[in-house]
Amino acid sequence: MTASETTARTSFPEARGREKGYDKQPVDEFLARARASFERGTDALTSADIRQVAFPLVRHGYAIASVDAALGRIEDAFAARERSSAVAAKGAREWVGHTRELAQEVLDRLSRPVKRRFDRVSPLRYGYRIAEVDLVTDKLARFLETGDSVTVEQVRSVAFRMQRGGYRETQVDAVLDAVVEVMLAVK
Repeated sequence: MTASETTARTSFPEARGREKGYDKQPVDEFLARARASFERGTDALTSADIRQVAFPLVRHGYAIASVDAALGRIEDAFAARERSSAVAAKGAREWVGHTRELAQEVLDRLSRPVKRRFDRVSPLRYGYRIAEVDLVTDKLARFLETGDSVTVEQVRSVAFRMQRGGYRETQVDAVLDAVVEVMLAVK
């Protein structure tokens, strides 16, 4: 399949006006790769690969929200297949055990004192706004402890403003990814 064939079949709206969107060619190529991997049933891509993919932002690119929504649906399909394969290969008890361990690791991190849950960047650099991250992580901790209502889409779409000396982005993003992994494992 050529890039032009993929582009012809893609139906994402373009970003409007001065807004930037995802560069069309990398999106189309990744989606073609994901489709091929899923249809062949190979392990060439995983739900984690889909969750962590990033595309360059350009003018006249695909609307970000539309592509992100499609990626969420694709990630759900890959996660369901991974869950079925793991349960068939290892048994439900081991799958649940692994998921429980991951959830406990995340909960241990989120149970740290407010303003000290993640490493901070230097005071001269920008990181995620601490108060916002702590607010979200409190809600995620309640979800893991008591089952409070949180959806995968809410976790996927969370965004934080920046502040000097804020939380290190990579650590916060890794915990959010782990929460999504837990949620998809029990879905």
